Amino acid sequence: MSKQTVIKIENLSKQYQLGNIGTGTLSKDLNRTWARILGKPDPYLKIGETNDRTTKGTSDLVWAIKDINFEVQQGEILGIIGKNGAGKSTLLKILSKVTGPTTGSIKAKGRIASLLEVGTGFHPELTGRENVFLNGAILGMTKQEIKSKLDEIVYFAGIERYLDTPVKRYSSGMMVRLGFAVAAHLEPEILVVDEVLAVGDAEFQKKAIGKMQDVSKNHGRTVLFVSHNMASIKSLCTRAIVLKNGMIDFVGETQKAITHYQSIFDVNEVTSKKWEIKDALGNNKIKLLSIDVLPIKGDVIEISSGFIIRYSIYNYSGNVALGTTLQLFNKDGVLIIHEGKIIAENNISKEGVYTVEFSIPAFLLNTNYYSISLIFGHSRQLVLHLEDVLQFFVENSEVNGTSSNFPGILRTITEIKTSFKLQ
Repeated sequence: MSKQTVIKIENLSKQYQLGNIGTGTLSKDLNRTWARILGKPDPYLKIGETNDRTTKGTSDLVWAIKDINFEVQQGEILGIIGKNGAGKSTLLKILSKVTGPTTGSIKAKGRIASLLEVGTGFHPELTGRENVFLNGAILGMTKQEIKSKLDEIVYFAGIERYLDTPVKRYSSGMMVRLGFAVAAHLEPEILVVDEVLAVGDAEFQKKAIGKMQDVSKNHGRTVLFVSHNMASIKSLCTRAIVLKNGMIDFVGETQKAITHYQSIFDVNEVTSKKWEIKDALGNNKIKLLSIDVLPIKGDVIEISSGFIIRYSIYNYSGNVALGTTLQLFNKDGVLIIHEGKIIAENNISKEGVYTVEFSIPAFLLNTNYYSISLIFGHSRQLVLHLEDVLQFFVENSEVNGTSSNFPGILRTITEIKTSFKLQ
């Protein structure tokens, strides 16, 4: 690596096996283990398939990322963009040493601090203060060094009142605030930030972006930033990588990368999805069984029709306050709607199927591609975040006697009055 290169990735790949893991026989498992000890390739590694979630595969092996090669320079803010399932989070987890690669190598100069998901690196039983010292120790900092940064961290996170409260009692927003403050202020040479910042409010996101710009320009730190918000990528990053099906599809100047990403933003015309519970998206607490986008009026989703977003979940947890949040993004990754709803109040949820329905009125949204993300919580604690679960298109329709396409996010009908007075 050159003196200015702080990260060099060569032929990096990560393969996962779907279903049961193992070769099928004890002797082959022992051969695989022995090869790993000797530093040799897995003798039973199959070709596998690319990570295309839209098609049903024929192999039980999938490449989450495949043959990734790039370098990052000191002080650079590199954006990593791509649709869900493209391999962004897998790449960051390997960089952060949360998981190891199947093949390839990573060379990095300096300490890496990561914020990959809500609560990353936090012990739920420890207080906010104790977790700050724990994270600093993991980064190799002395107690005195951490003490000198503590006031800055607390002020930036805005959680002074709750500093000595166990973090298990924090909301997801408070956890993100503290997690980012710790990662950014404990002087790592490389800062890795995933889409988790989207959980925070607009004020915090602005502060976080400002802090990343500061550590890059004024302190020579390197930042790797994953986001679906193209406005944030454009304002923050000097260069960007577009991932598609686990492979690099484009790398270059930020605006060109954004244009390339938008050109591959394809929308499945199916505005309804349904899963059997064994195949449903989710975890052991909540699974998404179905989602539909339906016009309120007519047969086509268009400006003048309005539409309903309806989804059904299976809730495994009883006696919790069950809530959900709908997020609607446009093609540029701009968050248009962030609307929450309590499904079961006062800790009286039951195990079973719940159906939620949001109505979006006519003459609100402009013609554009839109994607839906869903968030679920138990008693204000985040338990599931499903991104980009369905994409759809709002068609143009005649508004005020014209059907022309107009710029902007909204396409409202407003009452306009004019007057004239002869001078």
